[in-house]
Amino acid sequence: MERTSYHVAIGTQEVDLPLVALSDSLTLALLITVDMGVDFMRHAGEELAELLRPYDIDIVATVATMGIPVAIEVSRALGLDQYVILHKTPKIHLADAVSEPVRSITTNADQRLLFDRARIADVAGKRVAIVDDVVSTGASTGAALRLLRRVGADVVAIGTLVTEAALWQQSLGDDATMVHALGALPIFHPGEGDTLQENWLG
Repeated sequence: MERTSYHVAIGTQEVDLPLVALSDSLTLALLITVDMGVDFMRHAGEELAELLRPYDIDIVATVATMGIPVAIEVSRALGLDQYVILHKTPKIHLADAVSEPVRSITTNADQRLLFDRARIADVAGKRVAIVDDVVSTGASTGAALRLLRRVGADVVAIGTLVTEAALWQQSLGDDATMVHALGALPIFHPGEGDTLQENWLG
C-alpha cells in the first residue's frame, strides 16, 4: 500500500503530515501552518518561544506566508506586540522595498524577499529572531538573514517548527548553529515498488 502520510513530533504535539510529490524523484511531508488549527499553533508557538527566550528577543521576523502564524504565536508567547514580515509577493506598500533574491524548494522559481522600508526602524539595532514553519534548503532563511543584517538588525536566533533533511546546515554555514527546532523531517525518494525511502541528508 502506498504511503500517504508521515508521523512527526513537533514539540510535545504529534501530527500526521501529508506526503506530496514535487517530482518523480522528490516527495515532501507538507506542514501547512494555516491548516494546523489555532490550538496547535498556540502550543507550538509557546514551545518555540521557550527555546528562543534565553536570547532576549526584541522583535520576531518571518517570511510570508506560512511563517506568519508562527511569528504571531511566538511574539504573543514572548510578550511582544510587534513582528515584521518579509514578503515574497509584491504589494502596494512594497514599491520601494528592500529586496533580496531567494529560491524556494516548494515554489521552484526565483523570487525576491521584500521588506517594507517603513519597518526598518523596528529591526535596526534590535535583537531579532527569525522564525518560520520549516527550514529546508536554508535558501529562504539565508536570504532573510542577509536582508535583515543589511538593514542593521542583530539576528541572534532562528526558530522553526521543523527542519527538513540537512541541506540547510551547509547552506547556512556558521549561522546554522542559531537554528532551534521543535522537530525534524526527512525528505523522501522512491524506493522499491511503491515505497518511499527516507533521506535525512538531502
